[in-house]
Amino acid sequence: MPTRPIVLASTSPYRRELLGRLGLPFVIANPAIDETPLADEAPAATALRLAEAKARAVTGDHPTALIIGSDQVACLAGRVFGKPGTHQAAVEQLRALRGRSVSFITALCLLDAPTGRAQTRSVTTLVTFRALSDDEIARYLQREQAYNCAGSAKSEGLGIALLERIEGDDPNALIGLPLIALCELLRNERVSIL
Repeated sequence: MPTRPIVLASTSPYRRELLGRLGLPFVIANPAIDETPLADEAPAATALRLAEAKARAVTGDHPTALIIGSDQVACLAGRVFGKPGTHQAAVEQLRALRGRSVSFITALCLLDAPTGRAQTRSVTTLVTFRALSDDEIARYLQREQAYNCAGSAKSEGLGIALLERIEGDDPNALIGLPLIALCELLRNERVSIL
């Protein structure tokens, strides 16, 4: 078991549940950062920058911890699809994504707060959406308000019915926390998981 505190810089219940699978003690901290992409910033660069910014945002309250930050963006033909925030934006996202293959880029940062050393990784999952009808989109959003998920689809819930195929190296990455990469980063910090 780790001797240093581990902090998850996220209020996402999905990331909390995923990290809990590792059986390590950890606490939650709200990073409360601006998640707006920078002008002309590549989607992968946005996700990596925000994952690290989330981790660094909570160092003041956790100066001795290993801090985990993560962020996800959905990208189709250079267009970024973030969290829709509203019903209408979610409808528009799902209409744009239907019948298309979308890259979900999930970035991860493990920050050693005392030294400021950040390890980062990016994991891409290719998701193919079914050719959804407007009625299917409406029924989905009535049953699952996926307004806080990049691309407006919660694959860990009813959103799986929107999808035709998922291709990637870590099924947890699409939900928001790539555990395979996280285990590697924790081992690099001499945190024993097994």
